[in-house]
Amino acid sequence: MQTTRTQDAIALVESSTAHNYHPLPVVVAEAEGAWVTDVEGRRYLDFLAAYSAVNFGHRHPQIVAAVKTQLDRVTLTSRAFHHDVLGPFARELADLAGKELVLPMNTGAEAVETGLKVARKWGYEVKGVPEDQATIIVAEGNFHGRTISVVSFSTDPVARTHFGPFTPGFRVVPYGDAAAMAAAIDDTTVGVLVEPVQGEAGVVVPLPGYLAEVRRLCDERRVLFIADEIQSGLGRTGTTFACEHEGVVPDLYLLGKALGGGVVPVSAVVGNSDVLGVIHPGEHGSTFGGNPLACAAGRAVVAMLATGEWQRAAVELGAHLHARLRELIGHGVVEVRGRGLWAGVDINPELMSGREACEALLAEGVLVKDTHGSTIRFAPPLVVTRDEIDLAVDALGRVLAARGA
Repeated sequence: MQTTRTQDAIALVESSTAHNYHPLPVVVAEAEGAWVTDVEGRRYLDFLAAYSAVNFGHRHPQIVAAVKTQLDRVTLTSRAFHHDVLGPFARELADLAGKELVLPMNTGAEAVETGLKVARKWGYEVKGVPEDQATIIVAEGNFHGRTISVVSFSTDPVARTHFGPFTPGFRVVPYGDAAAMAAAIDDTTVGVLVEPVQGEAGVVVPLPGYLAEVRRLCDERRVLFIADEIQSGLGRTGTTFACEHEGVVPDLYLLGKALGGGVVPVSAVVGNSDVLGVIHPGEHGSTFGGNPLACAAGRAVVAMLATGEWQRAAVELGAHLHARLRELIGHGVVEVRGRGLWAGVDINPELMSGREACEALLAEGVLVKDTHGSTIRFAPPLVVTRDEIDLAVDALGRVLAARGA
């Protein structure tokens, strides 16, 4: 039997890589803006945007131009030497966040691990917590990556099973429950790590006042507020950082994904010198962290965000996205949550699972991703248009109607 290019490509992946993902059966060959094209020449609207890593669309010309220019100069020196792009990138990113210092890394998980290390070291050297007794408060339903330390405080059994023994020093409280957080903080607590919006949990937005109360608790109890803005930050929710919706400034921002413009992996921890200043030479680092190519991409992203136009687009287009999705409530959709151009859509589980909804939308030419049963996520690039939003939501409507909604 003759196979298609798609089948051949998927078969090669299945036979050559570890099976740590279960992707939809589409093989992307080209992409531009909000659209991707597969190896058969079919086009799809990308409404996942690589989990917000492609906030500015595929191959945004400003980011691609910056990276191409840097490719002709120097791509890697390691941090054993200085290079001429790191300083400008760090200064510009720090200014965007209203902070003093940047510690550059590569992936989101590395940014989280870095934030945890910084918080512990600050706790011992500044707060005076007894050695090896530091604790960090985290939230149920969290997703901060998949390293051993991070899955140590995950509440997802898939992320944890058969990966122990786990790293100690974490306390888990319900997300959005400031009273539970207050009860969990004691003299050993050095940090509180939360996502301003929980992405992997289904785009869960806490009740108004929660982030402000976390900030107040941290100030009152001398604890660092660490905001994981790896998915929620850099324009996705309609502000540069999702914490801004409550006028809150954390002690540390954890950034990644969109910081590399969908071109190269770039992450960073951003804070002030009284916190990030506890890290000294030899205590933390990465060969590729802050490399020239990454810094060139990051500088382009920061410059784009500094104009405010991307945040405004997320507000205006996000309002349209949510209005259109809410029209489907009672017609196969149970609930719609989210902020800006980011929505968690709960499908009636009696109709189909989230995976089945994604497969049906794939057939309609729309790429989305499921999470936790019957929930799917809509996170289009910020370059999406109203018409493209309508195309995607109308496709979901047809999928639900075909199941009898």
